[in-house]
Amino acid sequence: MSNLATTLWNQGRWDEAEKLEVQVMETSKMKLGAGHPDTLRSMNNLASTYRNKGLWEEAERLEVQVMETSKIKLGADHPSTLTSMANLASTYWNQGRWEEAEMLEVQVLETRKTKLGADHPDTLTSMANLASIYWNQGRWEEAETLEVQVLETRKTKLGADYPSTLTSMANLASTYWNQGRWEEAETLEVQVLETRKTKLGADHPDTLTSMANLASTYKNQGRWEEAEMLEVQVLETRKTKLGADHPSTLTSMANLASTYWNQGRWEEAEMLEVQVLETRKTKLGADHPGTLTSMANLASTYWNQGRWEEAETLEVQVLETRKTKLGADHPSTLTSIANLASTYKNQGRWEEAEMLEVQVLETRKTKLGADHPSTLTSIANLASTYKNQGRWEEAEMLEVQVLETRKTKLGADHPDTLTSMANLASTYWNQGRWEEAEMLEVQVLETRKTKLGVDHPDTLTSMANLAFTWRRQGRHTEALVLMKDCTLARQRILGPEHPYTVSSVATIKKWS
Repeated sequence: MSNLATTLWNQGRWDEAEKLEVQVMETSKMKLGAGHPDTLRSMNNLASTYRNKGLWEEAERLEVQVMETSKIKLGADHPSTLTSMANLASTYWNQGRWEEAEMLEVQVLETRKTKLGADHPDTLTSMANLASIYWNQGRWEEAETLEVQVLETRKTKLGADYPSTLTSMANLASTYWNQGRWEEAETLEVQVLETRKTKLGADHPDTLTSMANLASTYKNQGRWEEAEMLEVQVLETRKTKLGADHPSTLTSMANLASTYWNQGRWEEAEMLEVQVLETRKTKLGADHPGTLTSMANLASTYWNQGRWEEAETLEVQVLETRKTKLGADHPSTLTSIANLASTYKNQGRWEEAEMLEVQVLETRKTKLGADHPSTLTSIANLASTYKNQGRWEEAEMLEVQVLETRKTKLGADHPDTLTSMANLASTYWNQGRWEEAEMLEVQVLETRKTKLGVDHPDTLTSMANLAFTWRRQGRHTEALVLMKDCTLARQRILGPEHPYTVSSVATIKKWS
């Protein structure tokens, strides 16, 4: 029965898996006793299913029970006890309780190092788990240090093409990705993808995951056609192998919708997002984390189409559900509040937007720290609201703070740092401080050309911004030439129907 439950679990049929796992657990309790290893194992299995259904409290309750029983029956440093602690840490991680998760992971890691050795597979797994927690806290350097250590050890002990080694390589690529080091991320991801194709086959789940990861990196480089080609391949294969309503298939569909979204293909994005949302509602329930993510994605598409009321309706629903299910200060809840604030801004409801943004900012400062990436995003959002209210000095003060922190934490040429620089230039621009705006815009443009390439969408945005500044400075001929270059590139890269392309064409007509 437990084997069948595992099969159902792997097919994403979690409701059916749960029914069997509850039955196995209750039978084990009755036949073997609550503290028997098989009973504890069945409780762990059920907790894992609860995690996949987003039922964090139920998972936590079982995991705490397993951990405490294992400590008493087996001892605090028994392998099974340590596994229980790691499982509980994972649940804390999903609830955004990173300090509690970190405390458990460090304890597991140190015990495994002592009992098993620094290069034992379980020790390396603990190290990778701790790196993941650092990753979510925006502590990229600490995450990278651990991930490199895990990768090198696994290469030595297991070989370069062993599954665990490839997972380590993918994890390190993800950290590079978040640091804006896309070329390094791409190099690793291509290596992982090619090895998995050779070792596992082109349609193995891990190969498809690698393909999706590489597509994500292409997206960040503005290489949407390449991203789309990979994502369509992943989607079609998952449909055939797993079924149209399997969780992984739905994730693929959402990824492809995101690519359409970035290309301004709102109708195609919307069609896919509605399909994902309706399927997740049916399969997972209306308040499952995956369903709420789908709802938020669809709201974002409405938002980009100027359908503010429809976006707001969905965002309020997501926010209220997340408050109830996850708590008011969970990272996902705070993201929902920020999304709703953004919609209010587009409706000109500045005071309501500001009130929400201040709430998100203060909570993130308290929970994550003043220099966490999400906190800095909140500060930038609030600065944007001040700008829209003409409160330039307050906006500038916040933007300088974000820029300086990002320079220190991420480096002067990180994509987020460059975005901060562009935001500050915009504030100078609105104050008529053309020279200061130009100085920053030239720096952003040149750095983006070097780091992202001359045809990257962000580079083209920088070109357009600089053209507008030159226009304001009376440098009409230079501005028109630059805007024409930008428009030609946008037509080639984004397509003639993309909103940015349409805007650029209209600007040229106005200036000519």
